[in-house]
Amino acid sequence: MNDDDTNPNPNPNTNTDTTDTSTDKSKPATAFEWVGGEAQVRALVDRFYDLMDLEPGYRELRAVHGSTLDVARDKLFMFLCGWLGGPQHYVERYGHPRLRARHLPFPIGIRERDQWLACMHQAMTETALDPTLIARLDESFFNTADWMRNKGG
Repeated sequence: MNDDDTNPNPNPNTNTDTTDTSTDKSKPATAFEWVGGEAQVRALVDRFYDLMDLEPGYRELRAVHGSTLDVARDKLFMFLCGWLGGPQHYVERYGHPRLRARHLPFPIGIRERDQWLACMHQAMTETALDPTLIARLDESFFNTADWMRNKGG
């Protein structure tokens, strides 16, 4: 894998069919709108990190995040807003996400990938996202998380 952050799956709006091309205005135009906007993205991120603290199955994932999750919560919230097709808070504050490069200091293998994906899936389910959206986001998250792996196994 290269380290140039050329993610084969940059966001769910380009690699899954969450963008509305019809004239039906009742459908959300972006995954961000489908999620429910900033308040719901915040709820999703908060549930994700709460689960990391609460569920023993996410122990290894939690361990790489340091003693407090406040900064991680804010960064994931800002990133997801833009990644889902909403405001580009992360880019405005930190520049290009450079996901792979920013995560290289952390050993990410199959176990870490799968814990992250399971935790996010559980958070999406518990925050009552539309099941169709969850399926689409699961696919996009998998592709991105798999691309982030930097160790075997």
